[in-house]
Amino acid sequence: MQVLIFEDQSTLRFRPLVDLKPVYDLVTGCRSLKCRFMAHAAGKVSLTWHLRKHIAPWFRQANPGSIVNSIEENDLLLVNGRLICDDRVMQVITGGDVGPGQALVQDGSLLFCRLKAEDVLLGDSGLPELVDGVSVAGSLSCVEVSGFVLLENLWDPVALHPKMMTIDAGSMELGRMDGQVHPSAVLVNPDSIFIAKGAIVMAGAILDASEGFIHVGEGAVVEPQAVLMQNVMIAPGARVKIGAKIYSNVFIGSGSKAGGEIEDSIVEPFANKQHDGFLGHSYISSWCNIGAGTDTSDLKNNYSQVTLQVKEDQMHTGLQFLGLLMGEHSKCSIGTSFNTGTVVGTSANIFGGAMPPKYVPSFSWGDGHPRFEPYVIDKAVETARKVMERRRIDMSAAYEEMFRIVAGS
Repeated sequence: MQVLIFEDQSTLRFRPLVDLKPVYDLVTGCRSLKCRFMAHAAGKVSLTWHLRKHIAPWFRQANPGSIVNSIEENDLLLVNGRLICDDRVMQVITGGDVGPGQALVQDGSLLFCRLKAEDVLLGDSGLPELVDGVSVAGSLSCVEVSGFVLLENLWDPVALHPKMMTIDAGSMELGRMDGQVHPSAVLVNPDSIFIAKGAIVMAGAILDASEGFIHVGEGAVVEPQAVLMQNVMIAPGARVKIGAKIYSNVFIGSGSKAGGEIEDSIVEPFANKQHDGFLGHSYISSWCNIGAGTDTSDLKNNYSQVTLQVKEDQMHTGLQFLGLLMGEHSKCSIGTSFNTGTVVGTSANIFGGAMPPKYVPSFSWGDGHPRFEPYVIDKAVETARKVMERRRIDMSAAYEEMFRIVAGS
């Protein structure tokens, strides 16, 4: 039986965060959804991957050896890529809980189904761009289930983040200091701290794990007088800048730089938020650059729930705290101020001094006053190439093609 992690039509709810990656590459807690699937599946079952066609060539390059958008067996178990994999999800995958012709559905979302290859293939064109869960489930024997956790809304990675950080701490190795810790650094509750081999904690840094955990990955650096507390994951190769204040459920991805004040936020790999300024309850995608002195509001003055705008759609989040959701390769100039619940698209270049509107389109230029100008695609590609080269990563032809397809969509 082939296990296929699929993208369904609800994936589009997560744009712009998933313009350049599958929905299961979104991060919440300390890992992406894909990493959770792989960690639980290790040594038990092989996973294969379905995703939108414009991402597939790059995904194959980034994940060599993976089976992507290919049917290898007639007996298929489809698993929704928006699921947050845990022991219960893996039991369904490996335990034979889904019989042939059966589907497990939760609140209208197809979670799992087992069918024959011809039931999902679209003739000679292969797998659909996105799986229509309602249509697929309609031809199967459906069982309504509950209690599974999956991403439903654009803001869910941030909303679920604190809970997932706490859950992830339960599987961490803590209480070891294998890296280089300066004698003047202060470690509070070291039993809940892990400093990996090759990591450096410099003079005067404070790591306070009295109300959570702190994990500093291999090759990561915590500079002098930085303060980390209340559940912090610094991934391998990341750097926390001098005097930074990092607290209350923060994930800093590999190769990223973190400075200023960061609270309850996710910073994907190879992003740059190294200067002073506040970032709270936010999601910053890879290759973004946050200018010095940039501040995000994550709480409205009247303490009411935050509303998001994406294109023409207004969405009520039900959250009191929500900051900035920024797509890959976007940038803002020094001193930018973002309103509560702002969505910035892919490869936007924000500058001009005025507070940008709560929705900044992809491939736009300026601050939206009186309007945004289109970002010339060739210039956007060239800038993205330079940004990646600075981190010693070449933009492949597959990545450039994906980037241009998103720009033209």
